[in-house]
Amino acid sequence: MSESENMEEEILAIDFMGYMFTQQYFKKYWFASNELRKLAEWWKFDEVIRKGWTPDEMVALMDDAGVDKHCMMQFKMKSYKEDRIIIDVTDEEMSEVIETHPDRFIGFAGINPLKGMDGVRDMERGIKEFGFKAAYLHVYGFNIPIDHRRLYPFYSKCEELGVPVSMQVGHSAESMPSEHARPILLDNIALDFPGLTIVGTHTGWPWCEEMIAMAWKHDNVYVGMDAHMPKYWDKSLLTFVKTRGQDKVLWGTNGPTAFTHDHILPQVHELGLKHSVKKKLLRDNAVRVLGL
Repeated sequence: MSESENMEEEILAIDFMGYMFTQQYFKKYWFASNELRKLAEWWKFDEVIRKGWTPDEMVALMDDAGVDKHCMMQFKMKSYKEDRIIIDVTDEEMSEVIETHPDRFIGFAGINPLKGMDGVRDMERGIKEFGFKAAYLHVYGFNIPIDHRRLYPFYSKCEELGVPVSMQVGHSAESMPSEHARPILLDNIALDFPGLTIVGTHTGWPWCEEMIAMAWKHDNVYVGMDAHMPKYWDKSLLTFVKTRGQDKVLWGTNGPTAFTHDHILPQVHELGLKHSVKKKLLRDNAVRVLGL
């Protein structure tokens, strides 16, 4: 094995974009919703999540894949069709998993704009009392744009607390309108909250050029390179990763559902990235953004 290959093996990746993974989680939320169950069947991961993973099993899989930490979003998802909350992970549910391996799992506090200032206080509680390192927004089912005034108190609180906010941008795989999360809408948020670190996840596809423009324009905007297999990454984004954007990109899986660590990470190693670039993508940028 060459010296360069040995060097690459030393990179312990941080999965910046993931979810809960236990059987209890999938049973309570995914299989209790016809909408989510059908999505899992469509993406052909319904049998995988039917069993789920224990925390120990997940850590073992991470070890095998070369993943140091798995970030878990406290998902707050509203169904656009059914007009009801279909995923509402609690602080306690998240904490119960994190406490099994606090050096391996990182929590992101969920954002529910329907709850107004009560939602802001809920988010703050997760950060202050449960030690969550960031906030997370999945806006689509709420049917408001990511720069809507209802969300500004959440962004303001994150800026005040000094924690980043991560949000899905680009299209929605669920039966929800995608237009509300076009990456160009990050422009207003970044301008209004210059002290807030913002991560647009899921690569922003199919509006990848907008995502690149926002990350290049604003010091406080980053791109989440997740939810799409690396071998299919948009060519413009891959160039951004390799060149001027190497300090502004964060690797993740958006799993473990359709995308598991052992499935996605090897594809990153096949992209022909310089070791220094790969280290930033897989680890260093996440360490800096999360203050680890």
